[in-house]
Amino acid sequence: MKLLNEFKEFAVKGNVVDMGVGIVIGAAFTSVVNSLVKDVFTPLLGLALAGIDFTNWFITLKLGKSGGPYSTLAQAQADSAVTLNFGQFLNSIISFLIVAFVLFFLIRTINRLKQEEEPVADAPKKRQCPYCFSVVPEKASRCPFCTSDILNR
Repeated sequence: MKLLNEFKEFAVKGNVVDMGVGIVIGAAFTSVVNSLVKDVFTPLLGLALAGIDFTNWFITLKLGKSGGPYSTLAQAQADSAVTLNFGQFLNSIISFLIVAFVLFFLIRTINRLKQEEEPVADAPKKRQCPYCFSVVPEKASRCPFCTSDILNR
């Protein structure tokens, strides 16, 4: 029973729930970024590189059942060929850079909002000691500098 209570306390803590929501949103965001890379950036880069589709950049390490040659990665994979898929690796690098860039700006914005929202603590009111003219808190009864009694002044 104690173990169940400890687990319940752990599971309902705000940090665990927040982390769970973050993971779900992160997974959804990753699919959007992957689509952006695959459907937008890859064709644009291919157009800029004279029509080269780098998602099909691969090296055949071992031929498959039919013995090749393979014009696309899908053909090689369908034939059970062993390939080194550096075009897909390039897509992953682009996806990572986009996610990192967006997260950088998101965290940067959140940190700026937190700084603006933090209330500025009211500084304690001060007054001047009538004997040594040092600045002391308004509610002080004795001056910390000259030790004079200043409560009744």
